Amino acid sequence: MKTDEFGPGETWRVFRIMSEFVEGFETLKDLGPAITIFGSARTTRDAASYKATLKVAKMLAQRGFAIISGGGPGIMEAANRGARMGKGVSVGLNIKLPVEQKPNGYQDVSLTFRHFFARKVMFVKYASGYVIMPGGFGTLDEFFESLTLIQTAKIRRFPVVLMGRKYWEGLIRWIEQTLVEEGTISAADLNLFYLADHPEDAVEYIVRFHREMIRPTGERRKRSPLPSTVSKEGESGMNAGGKRGMP
Repeated sequence: MKTDEFGPGETWRVFRIMSEFVEGFETLKDLGPAITIFGSARTTRDAASYKATLKVAKMLAQRGFAIISGGGPGIMEAANRGARMGKGVSVGLNIKLPVEQKPNGYQDVSLTFRHFFARKVMFVKYASGYVIMPGGFGTLDEFFESLTLIQTAKIRRFPVVLMGRKYWEGLIRWIEQTLVEEGTISAADLNLFYLADHPEDAVEYIVRFHREMIRPTGERRKRSPLPSTVSKEGESGMNAGGKRGMP
């Protein structure tokens, strides 16, 4: 049984991993502000969540954001397709899987990774926000990782939007009634994400967050399409119309 896919020793694997990071950094370094959209690869084109993703991605692209997805079918395809519809930059970060994932045909920039962890770095490093559509284990992984990175101050805070109250309300109720009640997270941690039902609400929240909370800095936001003024009210801008958690 072959245990080392890269060559005679584990040392060579480091160079293969390094090459994925280098290619990703070099390809995406001038991307500008972008929103990463996650969701199920199994979603069909006639599903409500597919159509909602199209609209969210299109509207965000029209507001000046590039759109990043995992490059595959389902919600990922809808994200890239919507970016094209909005005349924005459409980025696909594809992954090699045992059952081959076929890249969708709506990508302007396309990268293919062998390692999930290198791909995950690109998702978050070049994101100015996340939109979490209905999805499975992979979607949940990205959602909770983003909250962990923000909670532990490993990345700057950016908007994390859960789309679809009906789909996510059971998870949110469990977070409130179990994690908060048991003290494994604080009630304030519920403010790290925002629950939206409508594409317009999600897009407005993201745009408002950037106007009030995020100051363009470094390589990630060289050409922000948003006003550079930052509210001095701090967190207060986050509360208008907020739907975090369940009533």
